[in-house]
Amino acid sequence: MGGGYDAGVNGVVKAHRSYRHEALLYRDNWGFLDAVVPFILDGLALEQPVMVAVIGSRVQAIRAALGNCADKVAFVNMAELGQNPARIIPAWQRFVESHADAHRPLRGIGEPVWAGRREVEIAECQLHEALLNIAISPDTPLWLMCPYDINGLDHSVIGEAHRSHPVIVESGRYRGSTDYSGAYHVERMFTRDLPEPPDPVETVSFAAAELGGLMYSVARVATVVGLPGERASQLASAVLEIAADGVSTGDTRGSLRMWREGGALICEIHDPAVVDDPLVGRAPAAPTEGRRRGLWRANQLCDLIQVRSNGSGTTVRVHTWI
Repeated sequence: MGGGYDAGVNGVVKAHRSYRHEALLYRDNWGFLDAVVPFILDGLALEQPVMVAVIGSRVQAIRAALGNCADKVAFVNMAELGQNPARIIPAWQRFVESHADAHRPLRGIGEPVWAGRREVEIAECQLHEALLNIAISPDTPLWLMCPYDINGLDHSVIGEAHRSHPVIVESGRYRGSTDYSGAYHVERMFTRDLPEPPDPVETVSFAAAELGGLMYSVARVATVVGLPGERASQLASAVLEIAADGVSTGDTRGSLRMWREGGALICEIHDPAVVDDPLVGRAPAAPTEGRRRGLWRANQLCDLIQVRSNGSGTTVRVHTWI
């Protein structure tokens, strides 16, 4: 068998009992299938639920290789699920929760990073991969394999995979990653400032009493750049929710910057409040939970959201593809 199984005495496949997060490095389609197909079949042989989240062409290839066994696997098109990477962790958590009563080990394959993704999407996928190490409890019996195309992706992306995965699998061989940084890496990424935008930038300062005008400003700019009415309205609503959460107390003021870059309209909201949870916006929240609820709703409405927080406050960038 290829890489991706836990062999016990005499080659008998054993069930895993804790969370495993691995980066699979492959060089071509055959190398990809040679690793993931045995991994899936081993799981099915042990009656373990399996979820596979990859782009559509890979779904088709895996289905063809599995034959009739494909019907036992939960397939998800990562191009749809992972368009906004903040939606991926909730999907894995739902998968775990849906099988919690069975008390069985689970297996998953998730490939959020593929050749051709926008640079900003890859950056958020890299944060997502690091967050997976703190989002899933260590005693959760989920074996998660994350494939990386080492021929199609930049070497810096592969280097980042080493920092966010404790185990590396390549050519059927397992090794611990000497660059793995765990929660420290999450903190470093979450507190890092986002790059400065290019000119021109439209800037608006606002307080809680001025949010109505803020929503109008976003809708106006969105219409000017050519967003359809519904998308412009969704963007304005998302920005309003995010901004309201940041200036909901006292005389706090925030700032909104808007600009075009890389085929996107970007709206950036900054306020002085500090967020200490890098998973903010990745789980449903009650109406009383302020920023958590606003970011969750915004992640469901928008193409891509970046959240960074440090001593200077919290910055949220909302990307809308034009």
